[in-house]
Amino acid sequence: MVAAEVGIGLRYPVPWDQVERETLEHFQTIVRMDTSSPPGNETLVAEYLKQVLEREGIPARVLALDPKRANLVARIRGNGSKRPILVMGHTDVVGVQREKWSVDPFGALRKDGYIWGRGTGDDKDNVTAGLMLLLLLKRQRVKLDRDVIFLAEAGEEGYNPEGLRYVIANHWEEIDAEYALAEGGSGFMRDGNIYYISVATSEKVRIEVQLIARGTAGHGSIPRPDNAVVRLAGAISRIAAWPQPMRLDETTRTYFQRLAGISPPEAAARFRSLLIPGEQAKVERHFAQHELRHNSMIRTSLSPNVLKAGFRANVIPSEAEALIDIRALPDEDLPKFVECLREVIGDPQIEIKTNSGRPAAPASSLKTEMFAALEAAQKRIYPGSITIPVLLTGATDMSPLRAKGIQAYGIGPVVDSEENGGAHSDDERILEKSLHEFVRFIWHAVLEVAAAK
Repeated sequence: MVAAEVGIGLRYPVPWDQVERETLEHFQTIVRMDTSSPPGNETLVAEYLKQVLEREGIPARVLALDPKRANLVARIRGNGSKRPILVMGHTDVVGVQREKWSVDPFGALRKDGYIWGRGTGDDKDNVTAGLMLLLLLKRQRVKLDRDVIFLAEAGEEGYNPEGLRYVIANHWEEIDAEYALAEGGSGFMRDGNIYYISVATSEKVRIEVQLIARGTAGHGSIPRPDNAVVRLAGAISRIAAWPQPMRLDETTRTYFQRLAGISPPEAAARFRSLLIPGEQAKVERHFAQHELRHNSMIRTSLSPNVLKAGFRANVIPSEAEALIDIRALPDEDLPKFVECLREVIGDPQIEIKTNSGRPAAPASSLKTEMFAALEAAQKRIYPGSITIPVLLTGATDMSPLRAKGIQAYGIGPVVDSEENGGAHSDDERILEKSLHEFVRFIWHAVLEVAAAK
């Protein structure tokens, strides 16, 4: 299945056949727990994990703002010569529309080489890998230079107050670490071949902007010059036409450099041209039409996603509202950006409200011992592929950790790029083989950075 054990792994041989059976048991058990958020009910998973860990002699604490939405933290202690590493996953999942699933979304069915169910790809795979990591460290009696902390957090979907926000505010000493591993990365497979492993080192910052236009209500047969819908439509049109400049940082430069090395000639030339001043404009135009994710990775984006106005076709509404989803690059000056947005709208009669969630945070470095350990683990578990750092266009709970000074890296199992059963999708599923490889990957990465040499 994977490369032979080498390096530090030779000192701690693992009975992987037995571990795979146990991994499957724990994974299926927690996938079968319906922790859809809302309402969450993550305490079901927290109590199960606590029972499993304490049975092995590993102390575990349940931390809860809401008794039904508990977090769990456990720790394997090292000699303290280095700062801890935090491994975390979230136990809540997004909801399901059962009528759109071909299987029970909470059945954890094994079929066609996959395990099917809500949370299999987001994020009970990371939770299970973190659990197995602690169990193996304890059983193998690994001598550690640093503590290894496991956090199973509640309330990640929506950045709810019961989850990491609560833990950071009230139990920071339980999770303070030098490094963190969480969701956000993955391996990408096509035609049965794994061609790269992504590690998320940065992510965009989400701001929700509410635009409110007001006018005078009236009968639709007598149009008015202060129609709120027309005023709002003008503002949205100006936002849509507002160009955002491209900016690259260490993560995105390295991403395109390394991606060019494994891409077909035409795509490789395009990625390399993006890094050359004077050749970028043509690539940007291509991205805007054909590679939307790449287009978003290199600039702050604005997307009008919700419109609300009126209740009858023959009534002029007195108010119209739009919600704009802004995903800012990590280095964006947010107050200045909002002021520029006001200038672009250019209409003092439109009220602008902003609501931000997770904090802005600097990218995690590519020059740390942790990133090197992830690259080393990739070479062992996924030989023939490469490691590529990535900036996420979405949001995770790594940004609050980065804002507190932790070097956080997003990792995950291999996914088939030609399948449609990824995170949040109907018929969400994970390759069973990928789950087991991921447990080995995280084991080797943590051994490399935490085991006493």
